[in-house]
Amino acid sequence: MLSALTPKADIDRRLGNVRLVPEGDIPWVSPEHCKVGHRSPDRDTPFRIGCDASSNRCRQMWFGHLRRRDFITLVGGTAAWPLTAGAQQLKPVIGFLNPGSPGPTAGMVAAFRQGLKETGYVEGQNISIEYRWAEAQYDRLAAMAADLVRRQVTVIAATGGMFSGLAAKEATSTIPIVFAGTDDQVSAGLVASLNRPGGNVTGVTVLAIELLPKRLQLLREVIPNVITIGVLVNPTNPTAKVQLAEVQEAARSVGVKIVVLNATSEDDLSTAFVSLKEHRAGGLLITSDNFFSDQRNQLAALTVRHAVPSISERREFPLAGGLMSYASSYAYGYRLAGIYVGRILNGEKPADLPVQQPTKFELVINLKTAKALGITVPLPLLGRADEVIE
Repeated sequence: MLSALTPKADIDRRLGNVRLVPEGDIPWVSPEHCKVGHRSPDRDTPFRIGCDASSNRCRQMWFGHLRRRDFITLVGGTAAWPLTAGAQQLKPVIGFLNPGSPGPTAGMVAAFRQGLKETGYVEGQNISIEYRWAEAQYDRLAAMAADLVRRQVTVIAATGGMFSGLAAKEATSTIPIVFAGTDDQVSAGLVASLNRPGGNVTGVTVLAIELLPKRLQLLREVIPNVITIGVLVNPTNPTAKVQLAEVQEAARSVGVKIVVLNATSEDDLSTAFVSLKEHRAGGLLITSDNFFSDQRNQLAALTVRHAVPSISERREFPLAGGLMSYASSYAYGYRLAGIYVGRILNGEKPADLPVQQPTKFELVINLKTAKALGITVPLPLLGRADEVIE
C-alpha cells in the first residue's frame, strides 16, 4: 500500500497539494465508482487511489487535486526510498579492538584512518568504525572481541599487541582479522607463516620485545658509568616474563645489575620510583605495555622529578618530557593495517596478504630533558637520532 511506504512528512514536503485523510475519516463509496484515476459522479470529488472492489463499499485514501504527473512522481519516489535505506545498511562496519585507551592512542588511530583513506574509505562517509578499548585490562579483550562478532562487523582490526589478535581469532574463524601489534605472531599461533598467513588473519607486526636489548644499549651510551638500572614491568601483561628474561640476558652480557619494579596502577608508579632511589639505580628501562603508554605523562614527570634517565618504546614518552625512546614506527604500522583493512573491503582475502613487518625504526631524544638531568648526550648518538627535541 502506498500509505505504508510513504511517510506523511515527506509527501507533504514533495507535493504541497497532497492531503492525507486520517484513517478513521476515510470515506466510503460504492464499488461502481471505485476505479483508480476516475472521478465519482460528483465532479468536485478529488482523485482517489486504491480500493477493495470485492467489498460492497470501498475504503479510499483521498488526495486534493492530485495531478497525474504528481502521482507518478510520488509512486516512483516511494519505490526508491526502501532501496536507499537498504543501501545505507550495507555500509561496512570495522571493529577496532585495542587494549589501551583512546586518548594516548589518538595518533595511531589517525594513522589507521589514513591507511583506510588511501584505499578509498573514510569514516563517517562510506564506512563506520566500532571502537573497543580495554583500558590496559587485558582480560577484557575476549569479551570485547566476542561483542564485535555478535554485531557482525565486516572486518576486525585487532591492534595494540598480540593479545588483541588472539582474542579476535578465538572469537571468529570467518570474519577477516587484521592485527597491528608486536611479538612473534607465528609462535603465538595467529598465523601459519608471515608469507602465507592462511585462514582469516593477517596484519602488521612491529618489533618490541626484540628491541629491549637495543634500548638498554642506548641507555648505557647516555649513562656509561651506571652499574644498576631499574626495569619497570607490568606483571599483568601476558608478556611480562618474556620481556624480563630478555632484559636480564642483555644486562648480564654488559655487566649491568637489574632491579625489577612492578607497577599496575598510578600509585604503583610513584612507589616504584621511591624503590628505584633506595636501590641507587642510575637509570630506568620501561618495558612494552599499554598501561605505561597511557601513563606516559606521569612517567615523564616522575623521571625528571627523581632525576632518573629513562628510555621507553613510544616516541610519545620523550615528547611528554621523558629522555628518549627507540622502537619501530607504530604510526607507520597502523597506517599499513588500515591499508590492509581497505584492501580486504575491496575484495582481497586475508590468506593472500602476507604479514608485513616495518623496518623503520625511530630514535627520539629530548635534549631539553637531558640538560635538566645534567646529562651530556654523545654527539654520535645525537647524529643517529631521527628526532631531537630542543
